[in-house]
Amino acid sequence: MTPADDVPSPCTGVCRIGADTVLCEGCARTIEEIVEWSSATSEEKRFILRQFAQRKSCGSSATAGNYPQ
Repeated sequence: MTPADDVPSPCTGVCRIGADTVLCEGCARTIEEIVEWSSATSEEKRFILRQFAQRKSCGSSATAGNYPQ
């Protein structure tokens, strides 16, 4: 197990991108975030999860985040 594996995926198995939100209807991630998840570092995954939590709580539309370097 690599250090990035310790951050669980928010995937719920409901994989549909909403035409009006450009977000996955199951996990509220953008396509870019979903694609990058498997190669992301733990820090990048936590950043994605913070954005995921914000989207779920306020229902905001997707904006691709800039990951911390």
